[in-house]
Amino acid sequence: MSEFAESVNWSPLFISLKAGILATIIAFFVGILAARWVMKLSSRMKWIVDGILTLPLVLPPTVAGFFLLLLFSLKRPLGKYLWTTWGVKVVLSFSGCVIAASVIAFPLMYRNARAAFEQVDVNMIYAARTLGMSEKKIFWKVVVPIAAPGIASGTVLAFARALGEYGATSMLAGNILGKTQTIAVAIASEVAAGNMDEAGFWVAIIITISFVIVFIINMVSGKGMKQIKRW
Repeated sequence: MSEFAESVNWSPLFISLKAGILATIIAFFVGILAARWVMKLSSRMKWIVDGILTLPLVLPPTVAGFFLLLLFSLKRPLGKYLWTTWGVKVVLSFSGCVIAASVIAFPLMYRNARAAFEQVDVNMIYAARTLGMSEKKIFWKVVVPIAAPGIASGTVLAFARALGEYGATSMLAGNILGKTQTIAVAIASEVAAGNMDEAGFWVAIIITISFVIVFIINMVSGKGMKQIKRW
């Protein structure tokens, strides 16, 4: 096993971790801000916007990847603009891995954040307003800390989803060893090639990483919940 591990190209692990971390950071802030924005909308608009933002969660990842490919293709306005103006190429690049993972992970972060915000006692918000706090400060200093356990759960789910993303990533970023081949893509490639030992190795790696991350976040969420109950 040690000889096998020494011969393995570890780039899929590093690419997956880098893409997963960056995608989680993007989904974290965009998801929180989107949840805050949606909660301020009217009931009718809220359901419409919520449905649009949740679409990547219910659509097959390959469908999301298809739309991303159309959006960022060099033949399309946005993709062409990014390439000619900024020299940024999304298709078949590491940026494509990050964008694909962010889009797929975003709904999990958004929905968990929104559910956590809806559980916040409005009396806490009213009390903060009477103290003269601005809406922005109330959100970041009162609402977010109280909703921390739900936000933490959304974060770990978003990371796990980004780490294991395959469909949209393979469509947008492709399967380039050392550049865009993530663990999920590597597993599919090894299985297709009949290399079950290599595929099993990567499966064991991603299961171990996922378990460790979930365990750590559960500890953080548990401590946050205890603090809220004590308060």
